[in-house]
Amino acid sequence: MSMQPLTGIKVIDFTQVMMGPCATQMLADYGADVIKIERPGAGDLSRTSIADDPAGLNNPVFQSLNRNKRSIALDLRGEAGKAIVFDLVKTADVVVNNFRAGVMERMGFGYEAIAKINPRIICAFGSGFGQSGPLSHKGGQDILAQAMSGVMARKPDPSLPTTLYATALADYSAGMHLVQGILLALLHRDRTGRGQQISVSLYDSMLAMQMQEAAMWLQRKRELNWGAFPLTGVFETTDGALVIVGAFKANPLQDICRALDLPDLSANPEYATFAGQAKNKAELHRQFRSRLATNTTAYWLGRLEEQDLLCAPVQTLPDALASEQTAVNGMVVSFAANGSAKGVRSNEPLRLINTPIAMADDAFALRHAPPGLSEHGVEILGELGYAPDRIDALRAAKVVS
Repeated sequence: MSMQPLTGIKVIDFTQVMMGPCATQMLADYGADVIKIERPGAGDLSRTSIADDPAGLNNPVFQSLNRNKRSIALDLRGEAGKAIVFDLVKTADVVVNNFRAGVMERMGFGYEAIAKINPRIICAFGSGFGQSGPLSHKGGQDILAQAMSGVMARKPDPSLPTTLYATALADYSAGMHLVQGILLALLHRDRTGRGQQISVSLYDSMLAMQMQEAAMWLQRKRELNWGAFPLTGVFETTDGALVIVGAFKANPLQDICRALDLPDLSANPEYATFAGQAKNKAELHRQFRSRLATNTTAYWLGRLEEQDLLCAPVQTLPDALASEQTAVNGMVVSFAANGSAKGVRSNEPLRLINTPIAMADDAFALRHAPPGLSEHGVEILGELGYAPDRIDALRAAKVVS
């Protein structure tokens, strides 16, 4: 295997569920040796949080976030388990966690404690709301961050009920911010020789995602809502639905009317300006809906694209996964699931979403399947120099499972 950008970087990964694991998987995909610290007997919550495989080894949710990692299950309630973590830290580059604020410190693994062992260590902390402040000890979760950051309250039409965004938007965005922070800290260490502590929160990531809307409010006290633009909307056809974004053109209403065989509504003074279109949005959309409901999605997409309008079909996830563009982009990868130490895995190939970063030298690599719980425990301890009899004793004492 060719050298990858993060080959030689060792990551001690305490994270679980999504925000942290999607960050450490990105590091692992590009060559980092990610050692996943899990709870004996249970492991990462995502192994069992969605009912699937009773043993928790084949759960697609866990598999989607933990390829290219190695797992060791440690009982960290006693000194023997903690000593193993300290031994791992001695040769590590990064320690990542997404516990509540203060948990790592109470466990004895806070930045100050492990920096004494390894001054070059980078401690990356992903939380719900930050390391300090009135919400710092509140349990963080994607939907809570949507609610408290203003994202959930923003909708394209005020008459619509307030609802959830169905994908883990905050978890993924914060996870990618965590990756960025780790990479920046590694660059800083290369120049200075010093490690540091970095932190990311779901809440901050959701605020950052609204940078345009926030700037408009902070500077003008005006609401900016791209989804509420008068010529933008989702419309049903005879066999599905499509979306039109009527913006970024000199006279998009005129072009929409041409595509839909409607009279030029932009010539009407009531619709001639953005303000007029916003005031009369309901009537405009009524006329759009009436026309679009008379033919197929493909037909109307052809007509709209003839006018160089921004438009797209509304696809389901299965539609998107099966699309030609997804295949050309290589966004679904498949690889053999090698038998784990627990001997439970299916022989069927794993099919997972690829990393969205395409590099000319093809730096992404599928090195090994998502690990079984503590699948690599003996291997990792052996790399630390532990003798076989010591490893057997730790396993007998259930310090390592």
